[in-house]
Amino acid sequence: MNDQPPGLDDPDYALFAWRRFRRILTWVGVVGLIAALVSVWALGRIYGPLGWVATLATIGGVVGTVLMAGALMGLSFLSSGTGHDEIVDRREDHED
Repeated sequence: MNDQPPGLDDPDYALFAWRRFRRILTWVGVVGLIAALVSVWALGRIYGPLGWVATLATIGGVVGTVLMAGALMGLSFLSSGTGHDEIVDRREDHED
């Protein structure tokens, strides 16, 4: 009996996995935007009003960092249980 998910080769499972990945990135984007706004607010409280360049740089840096972390996390969830990890493990075992 196979308890493994079918993997990304199965179109139905691939659609489910990509929808889940898109949902994760949407939530991470929302969190990133909130974190960026809080960062701009906190910097404004500490240093006074920020110029538009500093504001855009802060928003871009925070949102970009959070989105990159979320994308990497989502891809790791997406790849787990697809069967591809087992193929990599078998190849590494044969290299020894």
